[in-house]
Amino acid sequence: MSLIPLAFAQPWILLGLLALPALWWLLRLTPPSPKQIVFPPARLLFDIKPKEETPAQTPWWLLALRIAIAALVILAAAGPIWNPREEAAGGSGPVAILMDDGWSAAASWDMRIKAADEIIAAADAARQPVALIPLSDPARDITLLDAATARAAIRQIAPQPHTIDRALMLPALERWLKTQREASLVWLSDGIHAGDAQALSNAGQFTSGLARIASGHRMAVYQKGTAPALALSGVENNANQMSAKVLRAAPGAALSGTARALDRKGIILGESAFAFAASSSETEVQFDLPSAIRNDIARIDIAGERAAGAVQLIDRRWRRRSVGIVSGAGAEFDQPLLASSFYLSRALAPFADVRSAERIASTTAITQFLDSKMPVIVLADVGAIPKDVSERLKTWIEQGGVLVRFAGPRLATSKDALVPVRLREGGRTLGGALTWEKPQKLTSFSADGPFASLIVPQDVTIIRQVLAEPDEGLAARTWAALADGTPLVTGERRGKGALVLFHVNANTRWSNLPLSGTFVEMLRQVVDLGSVTQTTGEQANARAADLLAPQSALNGFGETMPPPANARPLRGNATLRANAEHPPGFYGAPDSPVAINALAPNDRLSAIDLSSLNARLMEYRDTEPRDLRGLLLALALVLFAVDALLASFIAGRFGQQIANWRQTSRQRRAALMLIFGGAMAMMLLLAPSVQAQDASDKVKVTSQTRLAYIITGDSEVDEITKAGLSSLTLFLAQRTALEAGEPIGINPARDELSFYPLIYWPVTPNAAQPARETLARVEAYMKQGGTVLFDTRDAIETLPGNDAQAQSPALQSLRGILASLDVPELEPVPREHVLTKTFYLLSEFPWRFNAGRLWVEALPRAQDDDEGEKPARGGDGVSSIIITSNDLAGAWATRPDGRPMLPLTPDEPRQREFAFRAGVNIVMYILTGNYKADQVHAPALIERLGQ
Repeated sequence: MSLIPLAFAQPWILLGLLALPALWWLLRLTPPSPKQIVFPPARLLFDIKPKEETPAQTPWWLLALRIAIAALVILAAAGPIWNPREEAAGGSGPVAILMDDGWSAAASWDMRIKAADEIIAAADAARQPVALIPLSDPARDITLLDAATARAAIRQIAPQPHTIDRALMLPALERWLKTQREASLVWLSDGIHAGDAQALSNAGQFTSGLARIASGHRMAVYQKGTAPALALSGVENNANQMSAKVLRAAPGAALSGTARALDRKGIILGESAFAFAASSSETEVQFDLPSAIRNDIARIDIAGERAAGAVQLIDRRWRRRSVGIVSGAGAEFDQPLLASSFYLSRALAPFADVRSAERIASTTAITQFLDSKMPVIVLADVGAIPKDVSERLKTWIEQGGVLVRFAGPRLATSKDALVPVRLREGGRTLGGALTWEKPQKLTSFSADGPFASLIVPQDVTIIRQVLAEPDEGLAARTWAALADGTPLVTGERRGKGALVLFHVNANTRWSNLPLSGTFVEMLRQVVDLGSVTQTTGEQANARAADLLAPQSALNGFGETMPPPANARPLRGNATLRANAEHPPGFYGAPDSPVAINALAPNDRLSAIDLSSLNARLMEYRDTEPRDLRGLLLALALVLFAVDALLASFIAGRFGQQIANWRQTSRQRRAALMLIFGGAMAMMLLLAPSVQAQDASDKVKVTSQTRLAYIITGDSEVDEITKAGLSSLTLFLAQRTALEAGEPIGINPARDELSFYPLIYWPVTPNAAQPARETLARVEAYMKQGGTVLFDTRDAIETLPGNDAQAQSPALQSLRGILASLDVPELEPVPREHVLTKTFYLLSEFPWRFNAGRLWVEALPRAQDDDEGEKPARGGDGVSSIIITSNDLAGAWATRPDGRPMLPLTPDEPRQREFAFRAGVNIVMYILTGNYKADQVHAPALIERLGQ
């Protein structure tokens, strides 16, 4: 039904509702039975009346009750379902599921996986194959999968941390559709286009292309039903605050949230609220923090929005460094708008905190800045510097300071040694009345200098400059040159700092450079020189020319992780927006990384226009369907009982029935109670039964390999155990040919154990000892070839040499269990044991802890007696018992969003990966036996070991 979430399995039965008026008419023609009263015969003769009397009609409210009972029965027979699943695909051909798997789909990823599961289940019921097509991978082959394989494959797909280009998938999809004429398409869309203005203008290419190639095919598009995705872009560190743009795809209801600023260690430095107006798709969030704290911010994200697009990583380019300006011209204060300090302050203000020394001597100003440990000092036409101050400046530069000097009449006539190159006395005038030379233009930036990434402006003209003396090192120190080859900017690294000289002054008297945007960018690059610690000339060129290796990356959910295997080094900071080869994260040296984000500063979001698609629009739903038949039939039975009581009361038989009940024999009353109990049991059977569903799940264990675990009764332990085995099952499907079913919790006292190759038994402290009959069933299971893995999960408490080892509650519980079992001799896993090479080559078995040992059945010795009763032995050389204390399930357990449930101790970089590999080895060992111990595998193993 379109207005309410209700559907009917057999809608044609609803035609029975048309018979309700006829039923009303029939019930009105059937009057209730006349009331019977016992009178003496004489009294009856006195009351004879001459007129005829007819019995009264049935009351209208009783008729309405009976009509309601009939309507409920008809509705129940029609199979009403609340929140029914919509059929997305239909048809008889294969079903292609197109998945948006960019960062914008991450926030509602669980709902998309749920929708895909429902589509796969419907295709399985209709015996239709399924093709999974992630739109981020145009090179991926489109293949048809059965339902079981598709369910495993859908969980291997994860959202990518960058914006995807859907149009790249169109050629492969068009080729596939030409071979599948009956295919149906289901697009699990996130409804968002992201990018700059040009990308948004081309956003309709995918939908128009999809409409063209999918003509004649059934198509459905999931778009609504999820919260709107939010993103961050355009971070700016202004003079008083740091701000960022908060984006959504389209205007909607008023929306508010919170953004956080964090440092490199994940410590929250500040929080700020933002709000969208009802008609706005963009707002701003601001962090009013001191400059020193803002310089420590490494990440800004939206609280609760788990997506890479909702994260902006911050590197040194967003830091505001303090810059001190010293001007050598005292007359500038009379005309402040023409002063060099004015142009420098305006150029530095967007990215630095500027302090200008006014009306004090240059030497005093420099000394004050050195005393306050100013990281950058700019000297505008400062001539001779006293020797003691000059020595202090040299030491300051060696320790990481940046000294920027601008030429002028004073510097041109002095013999100052605190410059990167030797200067000629006097200045060079270009384009004057008494010179043949014309004004020169800026033509090149050195590939080895800090300006290599800038574009050479065409409108910068130089009319006067200070020339450098030619020598063999001049070319290496020239960072910007004029058309005639003379330097405009020279510089050199000195220790951890830098010394830079602009061969023109900082105002417009010698050039128009201070009026250009290039001037701002050149100063930005120069100011950043002091924040990079470089010790060799080769490292000094890393920002512009060298490759920056990935240091850390973000996954699609915005979580920090090691760089993926396909991440490539970054050349300088040329890439502003993340892509498949350069995922968002930090690149370069750990002390001065370059940040790459999912969205560039000018990127915006827009909603997808589906008007060109001839598709059925569907919504993501987070509710389960509910069958209402049992509820309606139960209500009909209740009303039927009420009807019977009311009819008896009206007919006057109610009191008579009570009297008869008192006179009824005990046997008849028992029979009536039995009938009533049977009716109640039928009502319970008609209602949805959880026990019946559980029983049907138990039947499935015979059709698919499954891992099992012992239900301990501790809800927390059982939840972690189930999650751990489920994650291991998924890992097995991803890495091996085993596609096992969902793990099942069992009770060894009543459930059949022989269905499961491995039973995981988490031993809880102070647990009650199982009954002797239960342990006998476990022992029989072990003798028949099954394996029980006991895990005490107390490796930290039972470290070697720890006196608490003998007092560990979990270990005491395990000893009580083993005391009643006929277990074989145990030993720690030998180095050459089959478990170390079943699937992966392993030298140890770390799980959540790595301090405990893994114990298995000792290998049989040649002198073992062959006679007498033998302990439990596994089949095919497989140990029937495995014992550990390293908490296997705790290392495997993950939440539905993929995050680990428990931390590792110690948290080594790849400990969790090796924990899963060890789990794979155990499962493969139990399923395949000791075949890897055969010498036929020795050459391959030796080659893998590199021996």
